[in-house]
Amino acid sequence: MMMLPQAKLVCAVTPRVPTPDRSCAFLGCAATFLILSCSGGKVLAQSATPGTTMLKPVVVEADVREPLERRFDALPGGAARVSREELPDSANLTIARTLETVPGVVVQNFFGGNDQPRIQIRGSGLQQNPVERGILVLQDGLPLNRADGSYIVGLANPGLASSIEIYRGYMANRLGATVLGGAMNLVSPNGAEQPGFGAEISAGSFDQRSAVARAGFAGESMDGMLQAGHDQRDGFRDYNQSRRDSFEGNVAWQLSERVKTRLFVGYTDLDFDVSGPITKAQLKADPSRVHDGPTVTPEGAINPGPDVLHDRPGRRSESWLIGSRTSIEFGAHLWDVVLGYTHTDDVFRFPMASGERVTRGGDATGVLRYAWRGDAERALPLFEFTTQYIDGSADRENYLNAAGERGALFGESRLSAETLTVHAGFNIPLGEHWSLAPGLDYSSAKRRNDDRYTAATRPTIAYNPANPAMQLPNGAVPAVSTRYARSYDGWSPSLALTFQPDPHNTFFAALSRSFEPPTHDDLLATVNGTPYSSAGRPQPPNPGLVADVFRIPALKAQKATTAELGWRADHESFGVDAVVYRSEVRNELLSLRDESGSSLGAINADKTIHSGIELGARKSLGKRTRARLVWTWQDFHFDNDPLRGDNDLAGAPRQIITAALDHELTGSWSLQGVVRWIPERTPVDNMNTVWSDSWAVTDLRTRYRFNDNLTLFAEVTNLFDRKYAASTLVVDLARPDQAAFIPGDGRGAFVGLKLRL
Repeated sequence: MMMLPQAKLVCAVTPRVPTPDRSCAFLGCAATFLILSCSGGKVLAQSATPGTTMLKPVVVEADVREPLERRFDALPGGAARVSREELPDSANLTIARTLETVPGVVVQNFFGGNDQPRIQIRGSGLQQNPVERGILVLQDGLPLNRADGSYIVGLANPGLASSIEIYRGYMANRLGATVLGGAMNLVSPNGAEQPGFGAEISAGSFDQRSAVARAGFAGESMDGMLQAGHDQRDGFRDYNQSRRDSFEGNVAWQLSERVKTRLFVGYTDLDFDVSGPITKAQLKADPSRVHDGPTVTPEGAINPGPDVLHDRPGRRSESWLIGSRTSIEFGAHLWDVVLGYTHTDDVFRFPMASGERVTRGGDATGVLRYAWRGDAERALPLFEFTTQYIDGSADRENYLNAAGERGALFGESRLSAETLTVHAGFNIPLGEHWSLAPGLDYSSAKRRNDDRYTAATRPTIAYNPANPAMQLPNGAVPAVSTRYARSYDGWSPSLALTFQPDPHNTFFAALSRSFEPPTHDDLLATVNGTPYSSAGRPQPPNPGLVADVFRIPALKAQKATTAELGWRADHESFGVDAVVYRSEVRNELLSLRDESGSSLGAINADKTIHSGIELGARKSLGKRTRARLVWTWQDFHFDNDPLRGDNDLAGAPRQIITAALDHELTGSWSLQGVVRWIPERTPVDNMNTVWSDSWAVTDLRTRYRFNDNLTLFAEVTNLFDRKYAASTLVVDLARPDQAAFIPGDGRGAFVGLKLRL
């Protein structure tokens, strides 16, 4: 899944957002040392791969893969594509499972088994809880990010994707990214590549139930695809239900030999409980439970953290997406024009320290891409240009969380954002084996909040920490305006050198800059709450104490300079995808929390260092056995910070290892073992006082093909029923007894069927 054919000059483009109601295991795989071979796929009109626009779908067979492989191999940076054939046959196909074999992508389950993970690439957006910034997430080249850069990862459904493309670091700049980490594009199937009917059903532990159905057609000059998906589960933990319903459709017209247009529409309805963190002692004793708030003792409160069953935190999001993409080819000149609009309703009920946040709004996106191929024998265009503009606005309301019910309004805002990105770059041949790729990016971002709250005071609410059923007298604090208007702009140059001594090996070196403006969630934070009192009430028994309800920090844009070296090898029996990088980051955006998990708002760190190794490898061990290894090593730390010294940044595992062994027992029956291993402790806080332990988890999968149309699959996850923290809260200074650990699922068994007609 790391080395794949690529194609086209693509587009980027329409955002998404959220909505309201509705109702030592490693030894078992120690023999695996390198990665599954990549199978051929089809060139998709929705791909976001830089290169050449293909107006007609091309089936990639063994005798015609060479041009596409050359395009991919020529990319001077980290990139990967996971085809549908490479996706695991899983009854619970989460983003984490989908990307487990992509080097450099760290995906941690965050809400207790729901498909709402924390995703970070090279540490970008690492410290948000949950992560809603740091990478550009696209579907068919259309951004799921809002105009301010924020996104809801659960709106991306890997079960409806035919492939997933990952662009690490500056490789995402040409797609319109303004982040350190990179971009992820989920590519939907189309009727030309998958005509006919297909369906998948599965069920298993934790009351997991999933179903996907799709129908495609292809004509002389037209093709189309409709698909729908439903998945739900009660969950491994208490208060852990989730549901996602998705619908997608696309239709394309070949208007002429030079022009093709594809229209997209999508809808996602997402609803899930937030089980929240527990203490380390609770994790070891019973990871299926939820935290029930601090314990009051004569010496003071211990075990700080949210009271989940009291506050009933959860999220309900609904998103509509519509877009069009037109590809035009005039000889060596290639154009892509994309227009899109997304409307999202999002209701996020946080623990009562933050309250309930309701956001409703839309974002319009336009993208223009141009490429001049120059020499048609070359893998990449000689020149490429992209400009992307996103304009969005949303109405946001903040309500008190009154014991799991919507309480009084305490904030009302009109949020608006504009983001413009421009990329221009060359791919200049220097003889037969060398090429030089200079590039220049410009980003401009505006963030504005108009405070529409008209009352003179903001209400507060609190409950007795010793008796959470007892409500304390209500309070109020002066209503200080939250209005702000911020503008950010910056230039990001890049320069890369590529050496291809033969068709199977590529070496590259690159130096680049990145520019990442803050989101509205960075600029507008609820503060001064506790597990039993609302924002603006740091002392629950004292309703008259005056404190800020919102914090509006004067944040700078995050900037980084990154140097990287890489090697890709793609041979018949083995392959390698390796990148070493170092980023010197200035003004890194950090979202801080206190020892109870309550928000402290965002800050800019002065200087931080992000270094890492991203290694993926595959190896055929005979005709029927394949092995793969993915190793991501990362060292993210402060650089002589006045308060934190050279401490590690919280929340970043030092090493993440995934090893897999795939064996075909017969031509129809295959087995697979996968081990996910975190071999070192992970810091929970930036002060490096509390750590999450190392762990290893083993999954077993099997698949039996009755014929070309019917496949049975089954899996056992967490085979040895390991108790472990899949992720943690990220806080500035933690306590050893703090509820900061998010458990991974216990042992589960699942079975499913795939049908193709």
